[in-house]
Amino acid sequence: MKIAITSNGNTLNDKVDPRFGRCKYLLIVDTESLQFEAVDNIDNINRAGGAGIQAAEILSTNGVEVLLTGHCGPNAFTTLKAAGIKIFTDVEGNIAEVVERFNRNDLKATDAPDVVGHW
Repeated sequence: MKIAITSNGNTLNDKVDPRFGRCKYLLIVDTESLQFEAVDNIDNINRAGGAGIQAAEILSTNGVEVLLTGHCGPNAFTTLKAAGIKIFTDVEGNIAEVVERFNRNDLKATDAPDVVGHW
């Protein structure tokens, strides 16, 4: 399964970035092989608005099924849901450990955004 994790860096040893749309990197990880791609999110970090929507489109284009992040605002949440991507918020820690927790079903999906827009 392809999942995406917001990250402060471009490796599995980095920490989860608490922001979705304005995170530094989106790590797209295969949960079985742990092969991953680090997508630099610099264009969205400096965007005046719509960062979450643009980041959601990146995930959808890459066939991501699940997002693990610290927080997700309403516009990004709506876009992700429309793309069929399950959202897990309140995720923190080391990326590799977070993937392990996901694989053990230790994380819980959310059914609503947990921050206001432009957070």
